[in-house]
Amino acid sequence: MEFEIRKIRSPQGPKKLIREREEYFRLMDQGFSSQEACRIVGINIRTGKRWRNGWRLNKSNKKGAPPVRRPAVPPSGSSRYLRQDERIHIADRVREKASIRAIARELGRAPSTINREIRRNRHPTGGQYRPHAAQARANARRPRPKPSKIGQNPELRAYIQEHLHQRWSPEQIVQSLRRTFPERPEMRVCHETIYQALYVQGRGELRRELARALRTGRVMRKPRRQAQQRQPRYSTPMVMISERLAEADDRAVPGHWEGDCIIGKNQLSAIGTLVERISRYVMLVHLPIDRSAERMRDALIETTTTLPAHLKRSLTWDQGSEMGRHHEFSIATDMPVYFCDPASPWQRGSNENTNGLLRQYFPKGTDLSIYTREHLDAVAAELNTRPRKTLDWETPAERLAMLLDCSNKAAEGRLQARSVDR
Repeated sequence: MEFEIRKIRSPQGPKKLIREREEYFRLMDQGFSSQEACRIVGINIRTGKRWRNGWRLNKSNKKGAPPVRRPAVPPSGSSRYLRQDERIHIADRVREKASIRAIARELGRAPSTINREIRRNRHPTGGQYRPHAAQARANARRPRPKPSKIGQNPELRAYIQEHLHQRWSPEQIVQSLRRTFPERPEMRVCHETIYQALYVQGRGELRRELARALRTGRVMRKPRRQAQQRQPRYSTPMVMISERLAEADDRAVPGHWEGDCIIGKNQLSAIGTLVERISRYVMLVHLPIDRSAERMRDALIETTTTLPAHLKRSLTWDQGSEMGRHHEFSIATDMPVYFCDPASPWQRGSNENTNGLLRQYFPKGTDLSIYTREHLDAVAAELNTRPRKTLDWETPAERLAMLLDCSNKAAEGRLQARSVDR
């Protein structure tokens, strides 16, 4: 049932917004961002932040306040946590010397859950498992946020602050702690704990100005959108490479191309590259100003207009922003565009290899905007007349000409067959 925002917003007394607070923390546990959870519950973003992190001591708020204690899990009903009645059952069966797997089977839990429960919550000295004491230990352990190890250990805090001043990264500090204090577990933390102590407001384990010693220099953490909340890459939906025709994957029919850009100095200039999958024939796209979506669309249309219709079957590209107008390009050229999966350059292997060859002519760190259309055509012609091992030492131009000749003969044969049938 969807949460309904309270219509009457008048003050609720000392127990105000309890229902909103419970729903807010429930949404956070499900993976929603704080901003989205606040919108659903109907509270201000700052209210959610204060519930999580508390109030810092400042001039306007002289007292400050700790983070709000999260609502306890209901004692009955299905839950990922063990209930008190389950702990009583565990204690009875342990006294009867039942096996861990038998207890787990009776409760419908994993054996590892029962084993961990007995090991963690039994009496620290006597070793007996007492259900009510175990429930109390579990309840005390559950509230979040927990006291930080950095905030409770002055020696650890001083060590981290000293090395942050020396511009060490948190990961370097963590590894140094392991080597320096191999037999002291209280002096070990993970690097994420250090980042949390620097970035999360309201905790204050490490001085905020130390964040400027990090290599990014940020004093606030850069948020990352969750997968279900990310905006679409393009306004027009992409067609992924998994939907590309089998003839393109098998390199059985000419006319399927792979495309990309090689980038110049300071990411300010670029040259587009097109490679035909069977013949490895290269065409270079002139981008003298920038590689915006509009200019890439126009440049690709200009470059592909020289191709015959049977050599314009498809184009495969990565998910770069320069292809934001891919739908308009497809309409203008009748050439569908397919997109590779993220971080999968091998899905355009021919194009990646060709880009490496082009770096002989356009080294990294050079300004690519100085090259003219004529110069790009000359470079493409030189590559297309260079023998290639993958083509049995034929040149891309020769292989493409042979493919075109075969296509023309096949077309003529079909026409003759049709005329005979008539």
